Amino acid sequence: MSPSFDVTIAGELNLDLILYGLPTELSPERELLADQMALTLGSSSAIVAHNLASLGTKVGFQSLVGDDALGRIALERLAASGVETSRVRAVKSVGTGLSVILQRDGWRNILTYSGAISELTWGDLEYDSLCNARHFHLSSYYLQSGLRPKVPELFRRLKAAGLTVSLDTNDDPDGRFEGDVFQALKLVDIFLPNRREACRIAGTENLEEAIQKLSVIVPLLVVKLGTKGAIAVRQKERIESAALNVEMVDPVGAGDSFDAGFLHAYLRGLSLDDCMTAGNAAGALCATRAGGTEAFLDREYRDAFLREHAPLLVSRIR
Repeated sequence: MSPSFDVTIAGELNLDLILYGLPTELSPERELLADQMALTLGSSSAIVAHNLASLGTKVGFQSLVGDDALGRIALERLAASGVETSRVRAVKSVGTGLSVILQRDGWRNILTYSGAISELTWGDLEYDSLCNARHFHLSSYYLQSGLRPKVPELFRRLKAAGLTVSLDTNDDPDGRFEGDVFQALKLVDIFLPNRREACRIAGTENLEEAIQKLSVIVPLLVVKLGTKGAIAVRQKERIESAALNVEMVDPVGAGDSFDAGFLHAYLRGLSLDDCMTAGNAAGALCATRAGGTEAFLDREYRDAFLREHAPLLVSRIR
């Protein structure tokens, strides 16, 4: 029998409160004004899931949220994209996580209350449902402290069940990027860090050294470079794919959206070059609206954007 899902994801589910137009320096004991705000679906895992589903991929999602208003709103927004969310549990013991993003011109601060994010553990997962897919994706390796010790075992069991596995560690709030991640990387088919994460995990400030070190561990390494595009390395094959030149409104979620576009194309058997094009197009689309999912919610706008910037790709990945 064919699996029910193309992709399953186990990870964090919360909202992002994004504030724009703040002063660079946050003086103590002052009331400082933002000139714009957005409350959007946040969390790397949920953004990947939402945008994958918006592109037409069948996604099953497992998570914990608090039994509160923020959890209900986040769950409703994720489910609205078509993600299957019946295995998201609401718990009374902890609140739903929340990220407050202070967005400046070209940089940002991200302040996160982890709440239920760090509470998800191996025991919360429904393993048979996770296996009922072709592929499994994990984001926010370092944030998911409850699940993190079991990630290598989870990957090992999923691969034994025939799934391919991708990982995007995202940032480490402790700034250590500890070496236990290499136990997980040995079981990963696709590793999707950004430049900073790749260098920190590899223990070097030199991108080429980081690529050389990581590409011998994982079969397919894709390093996201923001406005400079992305680099993919698979054995002796190397592809450098340029980013789209669009008017950027908000970079929040662009890297997660790249993951969604790349995986959407990858699971349809497209060439690595087309997968990179899909990733860059999805990342650029995300950046044209506030928050990580808003550009994908507007189907007419989303499809028009993809037709303009990746016309040959749209008909092949839908």
